[in-house]
Amino acid sequence: MGKAIRTKKWSRRLKVLAAALLTVGCLQVPAYAAGNDGQTIRVAMFANLGSTYKSTTPLITLESTGQWSIQSESGANVSLPAGQVRFSADGFRVKVLETADFKAASAAAKLLQATADKPLLFTTSVNGNAMYQLYTGNYATEALAGQAVTRVQKVAAAQLAGQKPAVTGSKRLSAGTYGSIQEAEAAQASLLSTGVSAYPVLQLSGGSQAYAVWVGEASTDAELSTLKKSVEAKAPGVSLSPVNNSAGLIIRQDAGLSTDALKTAPHYTIAGTEAKALVQGYSNGIKVVERSQRTYRGDMEISIVSGDLALVNVVPLEQYLYSVVGAEVYSSWPAEALKVQAVAARSYALQQGERFKIANVVDTTLSQAYNGIGSENDKVTSAVDATAGEVVKSGGKIIEAVFSSNAGGQTAHPSEVWNGGAGVFTNVVSSGDTSAQAGLHTWYHVLLSSGVSGYIREDNIKELTTKTNAGLAKVTVTAQNTNVRAIPLIQSTVEPVAKMNPGNEAVVLAKVAQSNDYAWVRGPFTSAQLVKSLQGKTTASVPASISTLEVTKRGPSGRALEVTANGQAMTVKYADTYRSALGGLPSTLFDIAGTGSYTVLGADGKTASKTGSNGASVLSSSGTGTSSGNALVVMSGDGQARAVTQGQTYMFIGQGNGHGLGLSQWGAKGMADEGYDYQAILKHYYQNATIVKE
Repeated sequence: MGKAIRTKKWSRRLKVLAAALLTVGCLQVPAYAAGNDGQTIRVAMFANLGSTYKSTTPLITLESTGQWSIQSESGANVSLPAGQVRFSADGFRVKVLETADFKAASAAAKLLQATADKPLLFTTSVNGNAMYQLYTGNYATEALAGQAVTRVQKVAAAQLAGQKPAVTGSKRLSAGTYGSIQEAEAAQASLLSTGVSAYPVLQLSGGSQAYAVWVGEASTDAELSTLKKSVEAKAPGVSLSPVNNSAGLIIRQDAGLSTDALKTAPHYTIAGTEAKALVQGYSNGIKVVERSQRTYRGDMEISIVSGDLALVNVVPLEQYLYSVVGAEVYSSWPAEALKVQAVAARSYALQQGERFKIANVVDTTLSQAYNGIGSENDKVTSAVDATAGEVVKSGGKIIEAVFSSNAGGQTAHPSEVWNGGAGVFTNVVSSGDTSAQAGLHTWYHVLLSSGVSGYIREDNIKELTTKTNAGLAKVTVTAQNTNVRAIPLIQSTVEPVAKMNPGNEAVVLAKVAQSNDYAWVRGPFTSAQLVKSLQGKTTASVPASISTLEVTKRGPSGRALEVTANGQAMTVKYADTYRSALGGLPSTLFDIAGTGSYTVLGADGKTASKTGSNGASVLSSSGTGTSSGNALVVMSGDGQARAVTQGQTYMFIGQGNGHGLGLSQWGAKGMADEGYDYQAILKHYYQNATIVKE
């Protein structure tokens, strides 16, 4: 059954949050949020919060398969049929044209859709005849809208039929208030019949009348004054007053942007800087088209923040966790590992307080991955329910239970991530991380006769019986045009470094596991690529070219604390920044290998750095000579081989995925495989902590 339409004011249906939450800042449920039987969390999907979080969209399309509603803080309630509704923010736009010809309007919209001036097409009925109104925008200022007029006029010239695009704004006049939508629509129709542009409005705050009719869309006070005189002349007896930033939902009919057929949907333009509206969901959830068509539990709050549309999902905390746990880890994992994630995710969410101003968390990994109902699973739901209310505490407070995918065998010390000290978070062994590479393919690191080195997956390899003079194995491939990859991983967007055919031979330098969350290889990166990546991320100046690159300081877990280029430290504000600064590495637990250089240990115990594959001194049974091939194979004392190329590039060989602080998700999975329960796993990763049911 569909959710019953609620009629009481939202403030009367709030639940008081548990007093224990006050120790970390309770989740701020607004006075108009839907009531439920437990704690509620606010998840921002779209919002312009400046440097804190910015994800914006000019249009929000919501969809439901059952009966749903829009409710205002004033208590007004609009029942919605199944289907779509759209929302936009009021502001400066360009009105491109108004016509009775749908094909002309939709053709112009299609042309504009390919430009930066995004179109919006409305339809209305005037004296029984359909009219179509095409706009572009919003624009942050009147001046920007004015600049768009010239662009729009040029793009849609063929469809304008003599009309001139013009700037519109959010200055309007109220032509009265009404107790029902039917009364407001009747007043609107009367004004439209006289040639006055009018719209019914759901009032979002104050007053006993739920609806109003607003007139016009002026961009300046002068235009508004002229509009008032025009309306009074066309519709004598109508009482007009300035809207003055009143909060409301302007109700229009969206005609869509299809050139094939008219597809209408209710469209609500939210007006007023303090405006907020709540879309109350049906039991099957609300789909957000602009969020990858995902469907979410709970209700959706629409508002304007910093001039942009904001969308916040107001959802019961435990239902939020059904999605988060399902998005963060695999549902096929042991139940104890799922419980670990449930408790950690709950603790993290409750500790956030009002971090995002209008919300507690966001729906990306900046907080926790949250993909709606689509990531839910029965096993995950059972794990969340089994740990309902349980959190990780230390010193009487819920901790910010941060986690990462894989710690690479040892979790990070806080000094390796955010320069802090130990305590709840410290470096501990995480042997379960190796579970990430169970069952993965082995890859052969090979050197081709051309001097190119790369990786071929084991199922494409045929080992030969012959070996090199140094005892290295030789291989060929089993299929035509077999790809030789830059790293031991198929990357569909990266061209292979070479191709091999059956009969071609290559020398095996090493066998490695397919790059995964535990062990990985990245590169090769050229000097130019690394210089570009480092720009703006270091506190030191970046050299114009990099000839040497090495880790010169490490933290307690072995993660990089300092990376030096050409002997100069590339210092960063936080050590974890090296992940993004060096081309997007999975973690900071890495070694760097220059493909065009190698180090020689002399008989006197001194080391010397050598570069290039040509001209290297080679001592053999016939005396000392120099190498002249495309690549030089060097072997370490323990028999490890690698190719030295003529050009210098950099490979990163590392372990782990993420910052490595706190819980390792793969490590928890490995411990659960070994029989540990969820509380023991949590206490291993969060030191000096207890698991408490609130």
